[in-house]
Amino acid sequence: MTTHPRQMRLTTFDTQDSVRIEVHGDLDYDNADLLVNEVTAQLTTRPGLTDLHLHCTELGAVDSMGLCALLMISRHTTAAGVKLHLDERPAKLNRLLDLTGTLDHLTAPPPTGTVKPSMTGESTMAIRPTGPDGRT
Repeated sequence: MTTHPRQMRLTTFDTQDSVRIEVHGDLDYDNADLLVNEVTAQLTTRPGLTDLHLHCTELGAVDSMGLCALLMISRHTTAAGVKLHLDERPAKLNRLLDLTGTLDHLTAPPPTGTVKPSMTGESTMAIRPTGPDGRT
């Protein structure tokens, strides 16, 4: 019996401050870039975004490239100060994330005090003025 990979299809819904991407099909070597590119595009064009929801009900197989894509997405959302949600995870995805030790990493709330970079690339950290001798 020959099985054929399920081509990935993404459906994106957005509101003012959140985006929901429904993932249909396999998240694998052939399709991982599609999801990463869509998330990157959303993060780039939506500077006020606070939450990114990946709806996983229709997610098929996930291989090592798919897992790598999820980790890359987590890195991008964290850098943008956006909370990543993996909604409606099928049991097989939870098992993969648990076995690889990435379940808590991908589903834990972001650390407090995350600095959201500005669109110009400038630092948004507050700088305290100092006196002439370097003291405040």
